[in-house]
Amino acid sequence: MKRLITGVLLGFFWIMLLVYGSFSFFWLVITIGGAVALFEYMSMVLGGIDRKHIFSAILIGLIPQFSTYMGRLDILTAGLFLAVISLTVYVLTQYTLLEEVFKFMSRAGFGVLYVGFCLAHITMIMSLPQGSYWLMILTSITVASDTGAYYTGRKFGRKKLCPTISPGKTWAGFLGGLFFGGMFGVMVLAYLFPGIDKITFWGIALILVVISIIGDLLESIIKRSTGVKDSGQFLVGHGGLLDRVDSLLLTAPALYYLLYFDVITRG
Repeated sequence: MKRLITGVLLGFFWIMLLVYGSFSFFWLVITIGGAVALFEYMSMVLGGIDRKHIFSAILIGLIPQFSTYMGRLDILTAGLFLAVISLTVYVLTQYTLLEEVFKFMSRAGFGVLYVGFCLAHITMIMSLPQGSYWLMILTSITVASDTGAYYTGRKFGRKKLCPTISPGKTWAGFLGGLFFGGMFGVMVLAYLFPGIDKITFWGIALILVVISIIGDLLESIIKRSTGVKDSGQFLVGHGGLLDRVDSLLLTAPALYYLLYFDVITRG
């Protein structure tokens, strides 16, 4: 019940944010959410390291998200480069205080790319014309895919998809996620953008579902490698915030670049 209540409240807040929130407020919410997700990630992969280094890594990881306020891809790219330079300078100045320098640098660096840079594309989508609509479509694809995969897997799942990484995932669940993610994505698209070709977008939606599953498995690798069940306890009944947004971390950049290069609307 707690899981259901949290999910409903989270969904309601997300819809209200997309429909009524200003871009500045949306940017602020994603920045705060990014800080939470980075804290969960850094706490998992940098366990045992002094907290001041973790908080420094979080601040560096937020640089790409900070740079999205202008809604420009070139500034986001510059923000990623600045984050890399900042992490390098931090390691140089803290070299004698870090016990495992390369471990810190590589794991924090991956967090900058995986959480900080990828998450920033959610804000970048919002900055596009009718960006809130596209985020509704993306959310419908990932939520429907996750839900469809869960119930299809429970009902028909026999053969495991990646047993050594995520034992709960099955090929039946994978196919269910493809079907429901694609179907709901096209349904929402048809309502919000009736002029866009539905057949073409169905194929794109299926690609986004596959990418979302890859994103989920990527976080599973991180959790399994660090020996944790959930990334945190931020969301009652759901674990950490990173556990809820892992599917979006890779699908948001994919959708953004499909829109940026006019792949979807061209069809």
